[in-house]
Amino acid sequence: MMNFNDNITNARLAELRSEEEEKLVQAMAPQYGLEYVNLHGYTLNPEAVATIPENKARSAGIVAFDHSHQTLNVAMRSPNNAVTLQVLDEIQTSNRLTIIPYLCSTGSLEHAWKRYADLVTSKSSEKGVFDIDPQEIIKFVKSINKKEDAAEMMDKVGGINNARRVTETLELIFAGAIALRSSDIHIEPEEKVVRLRYRLDGILYDIYDIDRYIYERMVSRLKLLAGMTLNQKQQAQDGRFTFNAGDREVEIRASVIPGSSGESIVMRILDPSVASFTLEKIDLSPVLREAMMLELKKPNGLIVTTGPTGSGKTTALYAFLRASHTEGVKIITIENPVEYKLEGIVQTQTGDDYTFASGLRAVLRQDPDIIMVGEIRDKEVAETAIHAAQTGHLVFSTLHTNSAVGGFPRLIDLGIEPRILGSAVSAFLGQRLVRRLCNECKQSYQASDAEFAILAQIMAGHPKPVILEKPLTLYKAVGCATCSGQGYKGRMGIFEAVLMDKAVEEVVIRDPREHLILEAARPQGIPTMVEDGAEKVLRGDTTLEELERVIELPKINPISPNTNIPPRTGATEKPTDNNNPDLFLSHVVN
Repeated sequence: MMNFNDNITNARLAELRSEEEEKLVQAMAPQYGLEYVNLHGYTLNPEAVATIPENKARSAGIVAFDHSHQTLNVAMRSPNNAVTLQVLDEIQTSNRLTIIPYLCSTGSLEHAWKRYADLVTSKSSEKGVFDIDPQEIIKFVKSINKKEDAAEMMDKVGGINNARRVTETLELIFAGAIALRSSDIHIEPEEKVVRLRYRLDGILYDIYDIDRYIYERMVSRLKLLAGMTLNQKQQAQDGRFTFNAGDREVEIRASVIPGSSGESIVMRILDPSVASFTLEKIDLSPVLREAMMLELKKPNGLIVTTGPTGSGKTTALYAFLRASHTEGVKIITIENPVEYKLEGIVQTQTGDDYTFASGLRAVLRQDPDIIMVGEIRDKEVAETAIHAAQTGHLVFSTLHTNSAVGGFPRLIDLGIEPRILGSAVSAFLGQRLVRRLCNECKQSYQASDAEFAILAQIMAGHPKPVILEKPLTLYKAVGCATCSGQGYKGRMGIFEAVLMDKAVEEVVIRDPREHLILEAARPQGIPTMVEDGAEKVLRGDTTLEELERVIELPKINPISPNTNIPPRTGATEKPTDNNNPDLFLSHVVN
């Protein structure tokens, strides 16, 4: 009789055989002229899987795992097999699709074939699992102008009793998000209610309380659409799917995590227009834009964007990639996940067996000129990126720090030797996103003494300050139909940067404290985030209140009534009214 130790031994042997097969298939792929794919670390698209009937897929030793527009990605074990070629020809002819073949292992195929069970189970439950009707979404979009409209329509849909109730609820949720320009949809189950929330221009708003009956069935459909395992409710899962909304293809990146009251779902709406952003559209200051254009022309170096999650780092990187993308240049990205498709650029996505570190090493063997690494997370990735920047590659990446200057000590904390940063790093950028005032309803007003004092203090340190005069005109949010009553429409970036030069390199080697690096970088003449933001407040693009929401503003010290403050360069004299309580505000944000 087999004992427990025998079971462990056999399991380990099976695991080793599986790993050996993956390595063999990966090595064989180039010989067949095919790309290699490991489906264990891939989120399968259920619509793609359903393109090939299960019996045909198994007999031909193939599986369709992804599709977009008129292409179908198909993984296979034996590309020269007669049955395989026959079935592929049938699929291509009957569906008018272009087949993109991949080589995979037997283990990958068996893993993928399990998805057919999910498809059968889900299809037999209710009609309309895959049916997100573009026309219905367009109809809903036209009827939603503000948050309250979405809530009213959810009430109407909730009152009907038909087989499409769950589908219509989903269509309405997506339509509301599109109409209100939401970046994320949050579905959060609590003990008594399930909250639907939209993130609008960086702020979360409660929209509606979903019926528990609808929620239970909606979770299954969303998991199916996103290629997740339906009966797995105790582990976090990620996936993605697309649907059409008229002439626009909307891509959704979904995340599900278990909770005490049910599974919490967050869906990121990926806007394809972001991929078309240019350096002009991300609104860099003239000095920073000129500096970045020079850095992008260099054949090598490391350019890192910094900031918290959701601060627009990926958008900036895509703008840099587009600016660098010229004929004769090969660009490869390593992302988690690939958020937006860029024409002419090889984009890869991390998985269980394809990490940032292993992917970066593999990419270096692909003879790239420019590499984008989605994020520097650890020493291994940092060292490989630094090595790539030192050996003739232009490397873009992101790092989670509070400011541009914080990138230097962060890399050192990860284990990078300070002495090699000078030869590898080109620039660190820091950024945040602030809401942009709605041009249709923003209203001018005269700045208070406190607001004037804050802006004057910021401008006093600005390398090219705006001259302030009293009365100072600023703008505030009001709200109208155009901006759904928010007073803001869209977001914009505020930026700062530290370039690597001799002065900065010396400080980094000698004493890499942030304030010392910042002092060494001041002659570069690039405004800080606060200064860039203040300039956009004075320009009427956003408000001081909104700037204060995302970044710390200077503290205004109490002023003695008999003290005369000499004016600073580019700023008028500070007010000296000691009785104004606004002057004692402590502006601490973040």
